[in-house]
Amino acid sequence: MSAYNKMSLDFLPNMSKLYLQQVHRKSVKKGFEFTLMVVGESGLGKSTLINSLFLTDLYAKRAPIPALDRINKTVSIETNCVEIEEKGVRLRLTVVDTPGFGDALNNEKCEEAIIKYVANQYEAYLQDESGLNRRNIVDNRVHCCLYFISPYGRGLKPIDIKFMRSLHDKVNIVPVIAKADTLTKNEIRSLKARILEEIEENNIRIYQFPECDSDEDEDFVEMNKDLKESLPFAVIGSNTFIVKEGNRVIGRQYPWGVVEVENPEHSDFGKLRNMLIRTHMQDLKEVTRDVHYENFRSQKLSYSTNTSLNESTGGAPGSKLDDTDKIIREKDEELKRMQKMVEQLTKQQNMLNALQNK
Repeated sequence: MSAYNKMSLDFLPNMSKLYLQQVHRKSVKKGFEFTLMVVGESGLGKSTLINSLFLTDLYAKRAPIPALDRINKTVSIETNCVEIEEKGVRLRLTVVDTPGFGDALNNEKCEEAIIKYVANQYEAYLQDESGLNRRNIVDNRVHCCLYFISPYGRGLKPIDIKFMRSLHDKVNIVPVIAKADTLTKNEIRSLKARILEEIEENNIRIYQFPECDSDEDEDFVEMNKDLKESLPFAVIGSNTFIVKEGNRVIGRQYPWGVVEVENPEHSDFGKLRNMLIRTHMQDLKEVTRDVHYENFRSQKLSYSTNTSLNESTGGAPGSKLDDTDKIIREKDEELKRMQKMVEQLTKQQNMLNALQNK
């Protein structure tokens, strides 16, 4: 082996490391964007959990809506943005809340406003991506949906199944069991197993943790496995600091003791926060981009192409022509145009020849 080749091989690992450092510096300087949607019935502690997860005060204390006002309550969409900085890394977090979900007497169409919002963000991104100013696109696509499941039932309710089946091909769904401090450890294990069983029975696709490569760090492999086995996350939220054995902890004070939000023996809160912020945020964004957004984009472009073909062939918008017939018709029309053009050119050439012979 020549000295040049040996030097090149020695340089490759360093070059790779330097490149990754450059990418990391650039990403940190630019900052990150992440959009989190929270969905669930009122009273399950969604706002409290979000404030606990990101150590912010996004939501002022909301007054409970009277029961009579909730009879015909419709789902509304509320977005809140906050800039978070940790160890020099900036995160622009957008939280999408869905007050009114599951509160009305008739919840038959309560997921429609949420589906429309998700689709509108994909549409806006597609329009920006197709425009001139592509460098400064603001990504408001929903990267993750935390779906809150009530701890008071024996599994999923019909509204839970209907919602997740309506959204699972549009957004990453991460199910969480709310107010886990109302359950014993055995009850949590039983409820988790029942929920996962019902998710599988109803062909619901929740967020799948990626498989680790063989060269991954052992600690990350173990953590990834632990997160996967913890689904659905049983969580507790609180914004109150309590002094316990001389230490200030975030928790809830009960007559029999203190429930610590960040204690893994009490709650999966820490696992959920690590997953969202530290370990799997990028994967959630990549799945959104490569799977959910690409599905939306393909369907949109396919619809536009089919509409154009129907208009060009004189067909009705609801034409039943399959893709093969449409392609054949398009090619036939193109051949006819080319033949007509060739005939015109031949005719012009013949006229020129005739004039030259004279």
